[in-house]
Amino acid sequence: MKRIELRSLLAAAALAAATAALAHGDEDHSQDAKKPAIAAAGAPGTPGAPAALQRLADGSLFVPKPVQRQLGIRTQQARIGDLAATVELNGKVIADPDTGGRVQAPFPGSVMPGPKGMPTAGRKVVKGEVLAYLRPVAGAIERGNQKAQLAELEAQLAIAEGRVKRFEQLEGAVPQKEIDAARIEHGALQKRRAIVAASIDSAEPLLAPGSGVISASHHLVAGQIVDAREVLFEIVDPGRLAVEALAYDAGIGAALISASALAGQTALELKYVGGGRQLREQALPLLFRIVSANSMVAVGQPVKVMARTAHEIKGAAVPRAALTRVGAGETAVWVHTEAERFIARKVRVQALDAANMAITEGLAEGDRVVIEGAGLLSQVR
Repeated sequence: MKRIELRSLLAAAALAAATAALAHGDEDHSQDAKKPAIAAAGAPGTPGAPAALQRLADGSLFVPKPVQRQLGIRTQQARIGDLAATVELNGKVIADPDTGGRVQAPFPGSVMPGPKGMPTAGRKVVKGEVLAYLRPVAGAIERGNQKAQLAELEAQLAIAEGRVKRFEQLEGAVPQKEIDAARIEHGALQKRRAIVAASIDSAEPLLAPGSGVISASHHLVAGQIVDAREVLFEIVDPGRLAVEALAYDAGIGAALISASALAGQTALELKYVGGGRQLREQALPLLFRIVSANSMVAVGQPVKVMARTAHEIKGAAVPRAALTRVGAGETAVWVHTEAERFIARKVRVQALDAANMAITEGLAEGDRVVIEGAGLLSQVR
């Protein structure tokens, strides 16, 4: 919307200048060439000049007060001081290891719907909830062997049951230890038969290892055959996510004070949990928990982690929105030098956190830096 407003203002300024020229078409303009170039441009203080937003010959901008209010220009006074040095790390969002989990197939089988149907991505689940059932599948020979074993166990169970009944009728005439042994053997055969029967026909329930939402179901459908250890469902608690970053300096963890992350345009507040002591990709993994409420990020999303250390640098802190690009892509800020004049200053910056940057070169104490609307000023031609 601000870009549309800026174009409208530029068009209005051009129309006003053209109208002024037509209104004085019968006058003698032979002395116009003697006027200063800045006056022809409509600089502030020139009698009769239109108050238009424009770029002057020296590269600065003339922005009338009404236009500044329309563009929402806001400034902040630069304060040079000691700031905590920050290190930028590449990271990604991961599920908090203490929450959520992963459901894998314990054996080859056919996936069957659970009590609430086939789980889909985004569905809320609680710990211990039955997500689906896994019915084991086997080849013809293996299935035949299982059925033969079941038939043999049933025969042995029938014999053991008859022995127990006879011993119970002869109780007193038969030693008690033989009666107890027959009963124990009968119970063991019952358990073996139940286990073998379950391996043939029954289905194994797949339980949720934690509470949260199903982040991935890997396009499972009812009746699909899966292999052992295949990942079926992944559960994530969106309120408890973490960030893993790679540090190439082994001493960062000891000097770290606080950390934040930038995911696109979203700033995340982080809490340092700890770091590993084994290199991975020639770097040490550091773990942070996201403490920002309602953080709209997804597992696997890349982020920039700004880790503040105990070391200090000299500079002025400004919001990231104050930075803009000028010339051949150099980083610059707009400085409010006069009431209606702005000058672009090339600066050297370093990240402070997800929302602020430190300007280490290019600013002086007390300079008024544009912190809102800098991008609109850079569009003026």
